[in-house]
Amino acid sequence: MPYMPDYLDDLRLAHVLADAADAATMARFKALDLKVETKPDMTPVSEADKAAEELIRGQLQRARPRDAILGEEYGVEGTGPRRWVIDPIDGTKNYVRGVPVWATLISLMEAGEDGFQPVVGLVAAPALGRRWWAAKGYGAFTGRSLTSANRIHVSRVGKLADASFAYSSLSGWEEQGRLGGFLDLTRQVWRTRAYGDFWPYMMVAEGSVDICAEPELSLWDMAANAIIVTEAGGTFTGIDGRPGPHSGNAAASNGLLHDELLGYLNPRH
Repeated sequence: MPYMPDYLDDLRLAHVLADAADAATMARFKALDLKVETKPDMTPVSEADKAAEELIRGQLQRARPRDAILGEEYGVEGTGPRRWVIDPIDGTKNYVRGVPVWATLISLMEAGEDGFQPVVGLVAAPALGRRWWAAKGYGAFTGRSLTSANRIHVSRVGKLADASFAYSSLSGWEEQGRLGGFLDLTRQVWRTRAYGDFWPYMMVAEGSVDICAEPELSLWDMAANAIIVTEAGGTFTGIDGRPGPHSGNAAASNGLLHDELLGYLNPRH
């Protein structure tokens, strides 16, 4: 691991938070008595989502009392130039059905000239036995801990005809009037797979998928993914081309294919 004078302590804390969240979420994964409710936006939330976020918030309040916190289940708390962004379980629908593709997403964002941007990100997928993380300027890694890790990098595929494209559901593209362009894109690439949630972004970062996109997302869905993809050498923007996780949707790539990806998905291109 390279020396990280600015963010090493924050990365260490992110791992501590993830360790605690992993224990809490795995303890209730596939539990027959798991309690699941429906939120006002008609998405599910389990008792494990709430417990994991409460756990992370409690530790952050003790370790970083001056930092703000934004979480999917409990909203914003605090103000200031540093904000932790938490998705306690990204992929709750998978979690409640016993599918192991879900993760806790933890990101630290800092205020700058371009607003809040992620500077630390960690994705912990304990049911898969995987973890990824990154810090601004120091690369992206996968492994069990800071001291047991391998650096990751995006692919070098330069043609859509050779590219693997990951996406989520079709309905969102149709609702936004982008389904035609989306389908045109699927006809141009070598391979398509519907993965969804954090998983395709980590595969872009590792170089096993070349492009991915989702039509509707929240900040907590994207912040950790964005810094990991970019520190792995890739590009993460909204479908409108705006860099970072602020557009309400996402397009991620190895960088070489990004303009073409946006060209199919963004009607303005």
